[in-house]
Amino acid sequence: MSEITSPPSTWTTDPERRRKLSRRAQLLAGASVAYNIVEAVVAISAGAAAGSVALVGFGLDSVVEVSSGLIILWQFRHRLPETRERQALRLLALSFFGLAAYVTFESLRSLIGGSHPDTSPVGIGIAIASLIVMPFLSWAQRRTGKALGSNAVVADGTQTLLCTYLSAVLLAGLLLNATLGWSWADPIAGLVIAAVAVREGLEAWRGEGCCAPATTSGRGCTDGCCAD
Repeated sequence: MSEITSPPSTWTTDPERRRKLSRRAQLLAGASVAYNIVEAVVAISAGAAAGSVALVGFGLDSVVEVSSGLIILWQFRHRLPETRERQALRLLALSFFGLAAYVTFESLRSLIGGSHPDTSPVGIGIAIASLIVMPFLSWAQRRTGKALGSNAVVADGTQTLLCTYLSAVLLAGLLLNATLGWSWADPIAGLVIAAVAVREGLEAWRGEGCCAPATTSGRGCTDGCCAD
């Protein structure tokens, strides 16, 4: 009887390598938590001062990023982090949904009420900073998650990548409001943020992403999701 082999993948089974990857996942989660705490404080404060729904929503997304990093730290503090995988994904999904609900409500209220947010140079600066920092952090997280075969770590990296997209959306909304006086661009940017958050939440809830490839025991997935 021929041996069942795994598809080409970056996923590793070497125990020592997996221990190192687990430590790296924790370090990356810690770095994400530290950066996003600063980002959340700056964005929410600037957003509240300027009356910007999009900027406050971006700051709240940073809070979700903090919770995401803490969830990963909680998961990998366990002796067998794989046993906490589904719980971690569900917690990540709920954090996405909470963000989407709040930002949708505030964006619609802003559109209906016709609010006019002030220009926020600080908000523009934090959006540019995130566009520079987040892609590199997301790449490292997703690469580590794929090597571990961990949906939760990949989801955390996806959430960081989402922050990059949201930074671009936020920057566009803030610049349009600052240069052209298009006050409606701010809540529209907020609705885009909410829509993307819902999509990512659904994917996390369903456990979509990278998983461990199939082995001789029949465990894992066979769709090559971790392949290079």
